[in-house]
Amino acid sequence: MTHGHHASGAAAAFVASWTLMMAAMMLPSLAPALWRFHRAAISAGTGQPALRTALVGAAYLGVWSVAGAAAFALGAAPALHLAPALVVLLAGAVQLSPWKTHRLDRCRAAACAEESATAAACAAWRHGLRLGVRCVESCAALTAALLAVGAMELGAMAAATFAVSAERLAPDGARVARATGAGLVGAGLLMLARTA
Repeated sequence: MTHGHHASGAAAAFVASWTLMMAAMMLPSLAPALWRFHRAAISAGTGQPALRTALVGAAYLGVWSVAGAAAFALGAAPALHLAPALVVLLAGAVQLSPWKTHRLDRCRAAACAEESATAAACAAWRHGLRLGVRCVESCAALTAALLAVGAMELGAMAAATFAVSAERLAPDGARVARATGAGLVGAGLLMLARTA
């Protein structure tokens, strides 16, 4: 087997496991959006509400698969291997920023949108893509921190799942994001102190 075949096999395996992991992690915050979409599709009477809802979910996971491919490509970058504390610290700073608040607001708004449920199946697909892109943007800092500490670490996955779900579903998601950011900054500083 050539090196190229081995690398492409490793990339495919990573993206597959990443997509499954993200499906599990995002399900608590995605399920309400899919349920609202499904109910709106039933109310609109356009037919095949289950298929349309499945298209939204598939498009959403497709976006996370692309993000996984990018994460795999970045995984070879020395910065993620040599300075996980700096990545966690930067992720915390991003969580505290107005950029994060804006992305979270857009993600929460997309999760509540139901207009695609009354249109053609391709509109459901576009709705899933839009929801996925806004979710990936909103979760960028938490995803980077997860990658820095180990994407397959069960404790880190549970913490990231809780943080994502809480900032999406809590009445004041921005406050949750800021609290998570403060926690990440503290964790990053602690990690730096341990490596010094």
